[in-house]
Amino acid sequence: EELSEYRKETDRRFQQLADALRQTQEALATLAETVKDLQKQVGGLSQTVGYVLENEAMKRLPELLLRDYGLQVDGRLKRQYVQDTNGRHIEVNVFGTAKRNGETVTIIGESKSQLSKNDIDRFLRRTIGALEGAYPRILPVLITHMTSEPDAEEYARSRGVALYFSYEF
Repeated sequence: EELSEYRKETDRRFQQLADALRQTQEALATLAETVKDLQKQVGGLSQTVGYVLENEAMKRLPELLLRDYGLQVDGRLKRQYVQDTNGRHIEVNVFGTAKRNGETVTIIGESKSQLSKNDIDRFLRRTIGALEGAYPRILPVLITHMTSEPDAEEYARSRGVALYFSYEF
């Protein structure tokens, strides 16, 4: 009789444990959906911040590029897809052409809210590297709110990248 009671109590506790586990799984599924939705919202917000940064940059970059590099921008700078030498389309945040001493220079830029040396290397490798040969004399341009490393600005300039901060716009 004691064994029977013990078994009933054990079965009851196992059932409670199973119910608690089911509730935990349901809560985790709800949490996972909430996190996924939050990721989409944060991603959209980040993209919006990037577009605002790019928009402001495109208005002021012609003046800054003339001052700093002697480049007279032809027409307007744009956000668009451009083709590499293999015919693949690459999204470019800032694209345009300029003249300096009668030569055409292609301006290819990207914006990052917070810029690191890894971002600089990635931009040079993935975007500029893919477009070399497809456009004459590329001037890589990076636009940021701030750098995430104390020597990132110096690093960008040492790699031939024109770097502009949002407060310059």
